[in-house]
Amino acid sequence: MKSWWYPFRRGPLASLPLQVLAKPWLGPILALAVVILVGALGYRLTEGWDWGDCLWMVLITISTIGYGEVEPLSQAGRLVTVLIIAGGVVVVQLTIQRALRLTESGYFRQLRELRFRRVLRRMRDHVIVCGYGRIGQEIASKLQLEQVPVLVVEIDPANKQAAEEQGLNVLQADATLDETLLEAGLDHCRSLVAALPSNAANLYVVLSAKSMRPHCRLISRADSEEAAVKLKLAGASVVVSPYVAAGRTMAATALRPLAVDFMDLLAGSDYEIEEFQLSQDPLKFNKLSQRSLAKLQLGRRSGAMVLAIRDGSSLMANPNSEVELAPGQLLVVLGSKAQLIRLRELLGEALDTIERMAS
Repeated sequence: MKSWWYPFRRGPLASLPLQVLAKPWLGPILALAVVILVGALGYRLTEGWDWGDCLWMVLITISTIGYGEVEPLSQAGRLVTVLIIAGGVVVVQLTIQRALRLTESGYFRQLRELRFRRVLRRMRDHVIVCGYGRIGQEIASKLQLEQVPVLVVEIDPANKQAAEEQGLNVLQADATLDETLLEAGLDHCRSLVAALPSNAANLYVVLSAKSMRPHCRLISRADSEEAAVKLKLAGASVVVSPYVAAGRTMAATALRPLAVDFMDLLAGSDYEIEEFQLSQDPLKFNKLSQRSLAKLQLGRRSGAMVLAIRDGSSLMANPNSEVELAPGQLLVVLGSKAQLIRLRELLGEALDTIERMAS
């Protein structure tokens, strides 16, 4: 396993001691502390002042403020002052030289990178967006609006800078590489969106992610029907064509404008539409005390509304209270975040997975 200081084991910093890499400011601070304490001790021995006066004299001497001596100095006291001035000059010079060396060696850049890697390791339940082009920008902005943690994987420096200006965490790397996806937290992410401009690149991303985490939800863009078919075969959960999606949205707006407006209304609100996949395990499903919607009273007890139930290939919209739940069904539910959490608790172990449809 790579240690936390692994990034510093390469390049011009490889020859520096680990302690210096971890705390480069430790040397100058210790040197300054020694000058102050030794100088105070010198005034204490030569002038007989109390420690407060000794420390004050050292500070105004090192800082060159020079408010005035606490008391007239003896010859020995003046010698101590000269030594303090010399020691202070040496410490300042060493500090400046250390800062210049660290800057030239790229220490501060690698330190920022190290801190970013720590942020990556702490990310959980986030969405990985591969590519920050026009589509990636729209996806990231919508996710930000919903306050969902987002990590952008982008290799282009200009796009990386644009994403950082929007307050996004950006990993500058090739998204088609396995090591990049692992570094982006594929094992802990909520879903992955492949929004790269090339169909082949998106296919590589989907193949890599599917092989490393088979149950991860993968969404990919495709510019053609042929590419969409191949991405589906590669393991993409959802494949979206920008042109097809735009055409459907425009057609829906022309035919059913209120429905489209309703989905837009949900965006940015506290309400969401989520898919609740019920378990196919009879033992887990049998732990539900009741089966029918009337007896479960999910709406009254949670406040959420069951919009539809999908059982295999059939879909039942607006189910009545007499409908009974069965293993493997998919519930489409509308509710606030708090209501949906309450519904999860009511379903308990009978619930297999949860996926957000729209928000």
